[in-house]
Amino acid sequence: MVVPQAAPPHSEGRLSLDDWTARALALLLEEGPAAVTVQRLCTDLGVTKGSFYWHFADRAALTTAIARRWVRESHATMARLEEIEGLPPADRLRAITVRLLDPSTYAVERSLRTWARTEPSVASVIAEGDVWIVTLVASTLLELGLAPEEARMRAGVLHFAAIGFAHGEAGLPHPTEADVDRLVGWVTRP
Repeated sequence: MVVPQAAPPHSEGRLSLDDWTARALALLLEEGPAAVTVQRLCTDLGVTKGSFYWHFADRAALTTAIARRWVRESHATMARLEEIEGLPPADRLRAITVRLLDPSTYAVERSLRTWARTEPSVASVIAEGDVWIVTLVASTLLELGLAPEEARMRAGVLHFAAIGFAHGEAGLPHPTEADVDRLVGWVTRP
């Protein structure tokens, strides 16, 4: 996933939903959830609150849109990996694992999951994304011959290991290519 960039200051024309969520996500990463306020966004984007309310019913709608953007970007990255479906399942699983362990996504991962602890709309969207990823990994493991329950459990372990690396970044060494290969080997072992 590409780390979101801040939307440029408003100049001509209306802001898009993408402009709002890009700036909000950038603020979340830069300063944390408390910085993502309607007033701050309007100031940063050079618009009035009326512009905000043109796109969002309230701040809760904004938080849902931010989380949906992040999940959508994660899905798009994974979908690009699915384009390599011609590869053997073990190679595909390795590519997915490398994506899940990509340190460039750790800041977004930490910020949104931390926010999800106090924001139910964010928690709901993140849960949907987790199910999608675990299902994607489990389907690849099924292709490798694992039983359905075993595939689901190992897919969950792999996904939550990636979440753990994101949250323990400072205290955990980043997995090397050899580590990824060992992890994929363990996950695929019958």
